[in-house]
Amino acid sequence: MLVAVVATGCATRGSVREVQADVSKVRAEVTEVRVAQDVVAADLARALAELRSVDARAAETQQTLRDAASEIVRLRTRLESTAPTPPAAVTPAPPVRASAVATPPASMPTQTPNNGRDEPAEQAFAAARNTFRAREHGQAVLDFLDFIAKYPKHPLAPSAQYWIGEAYYVQRDCPQALIEFNRVLQMAPTAPAAADALLRIGMCHASLRESAPAAAAWQRIVREYPRSDAAGKARSFLRASRTP
Repeated sequence: MLVAVVATGCATRGSVREVQADVSKVRAEVTEVRVAQDVVAADLARALAELRSVDARAAETQQTLRDAASEIVRLRTRLESTAPTPPAAVTPAPPVRASAVATPPASMPTQTPNNGRDEPAEQAFAAARNTFRAREHGQAVLDFLDFIAKYPKHPLAPSAQYWIGEAYYVQRDCPQALIEFNRVLQMAPTAPAAADALLRIGMCHASLRESAPAAAAWQRIVREYPRSDAAGKARSFLRASRTP
């Protein structure tokens, strides 16, 4: 009888040891899993921080490009204002006829009419617009800025400013596009390009879910430029905005 009890006690202690060993093993595995989770969490946090850093650098680069473009305009304007006046004997270039002034509509860019004289200003404008059509929008902005700096009083200057806004618009940078399109109105509020700029201003506000400023821009087109192509589109946008 005593032998049986002793044997039973030994077996119980052995089972306890096995259970304790299993528990220790499970605890070790749980610890390893937790460590692995901590490592994964740290990696995710580091990756997120790197993504945020990349976004910040991209935004900084974009702002640097804008600042550089503005600086080019400032320096070019200063250079033009300090340039010596050409001698009186030099024959000035012939003026641009009204028919040669191209007004870019908001939907499809038009060709600059060829009047057979191909002045340097028109060549520069056409080259900048070709760059835009090649979807090299950053370079197109710089080219149009250079055109405005060289020919600030040229009839094509408001159109050049319009295309700067268009370059930002097609890249879905509506806040900057608004700034550039408003500059068209500041440069030449009565120019044909002003109506197209107002149409885009309304579309920018609509993209930003700013319905009141969008409607105000389109109403201004109808009121101030009733016979323009942009007026017809503005009326369509206004009707659509009133539809429930």
